[in-house]
Amino acid sequence: MPFNVFVTGTAGFIGSHVAEALLSRGDRVFGLDNFDPFYDRAIKEENLSLLRERPGFSFLEGDIRDPEALARWGPGIRPDAIIHLAAKAGVRPSVADPAGYADVNVNGTIRVLEWARGRGAPKVLFASSSSVYGGNTKVPFSEEDFVDHPVSPYAATKKAGELLCHTWCHLYGMNVAALRFFTVYGPRQRPEMAIHKFTRRICEGKGIEIYGDGSSRRDYTFIDDIVSGVLGALNAPPGFRVYNLGESATISLSDLVSLLEKACGRPALRRPVPFQPGDVPVTYADISRARAEIGYDPHTPIEKGIVRFVEWYRGR
Repeated sequence: MPFNVFVTGTAGFIGSHVAEALLSRGDRVFGLDNFDPFYDRAIKEENLSLLRERPGFSFLEGDIRDPEALARWGPGIRPDAIIHLAAKAGVRPSVADPAGYADVNVNGTIRVLEWARGRGAPKVLFASSSSVYGGNTKVPFSEEDFVDHPVSPYAATKKAGELLCHTWCHLYGMNVAALRFFTVYGPRQRPEMAIHKFTRRICEGKGIEIYGDGSSRRDYTFIDDIVSGVLGALNAPPGFRVYNLGESATISLSDLVSLLEKACGRPALRRPVPFQPGDVPVTYADISRARAEIGYDPHTPIEKGIVRFVEWYRGR
């Protein structure tokens, strides 16, 4: 019997992939997105076009902060799960607009949790971020690590979202899994994110900015692996759980650019610039809990993922 899965941020990068995977396994997906102008609406419309033609998909344009919009979202249908992916994204933009990030990511999450409670949803998945680890120097990052020192407004809003999820679990018995995504990339990636932006500029023969000395390291996670983790978390143990979803491997910024140069077939014009406020030196996921509890098993190393991304970019 198909599940009724409600997905916020459905038209975005991760949301469209998650919705596609749910539809492929026979679930009914109820999407919600407000087409935030952070990037071109046409890109999100293109993502949605891949979903609209699929049976079992319905969509509402609306804002998670708007109770009236939420009331129109799949009216009368009891969710089997809610996957809350909608958010204002990005560390650096959050430094310039902390109030806007707090409004969407904190107040919006409260609205979604209250909506879920009112609809009697048995499971909520909340999209958190590796940014909650802040400048932690102990690696790999574990869900048991202290994460009360975020270094950007975006990270602070994601930590706040986790705390709200825990509170709703405590007060109302809601089953919630907070998923800490580690630098997701792949086809449909947002255009301002590093891999997409670097690929575009390398292919166009334009320069790219290298923050710091290029030694900062990230745990880049291919979208297919993230999607498998999200679907696995639908079967997470009851109560409140937190999971790292990463590739559990790191690569330096300089080496990442070298991989992109090889995949694009041309050199990058590198321009060093200072580190930006909110940046951290490393992200690196300990995924042992996710492996044990939700069967998470990432299998796309960055060397293969970059080739797949560049092939997608060139094929558009």
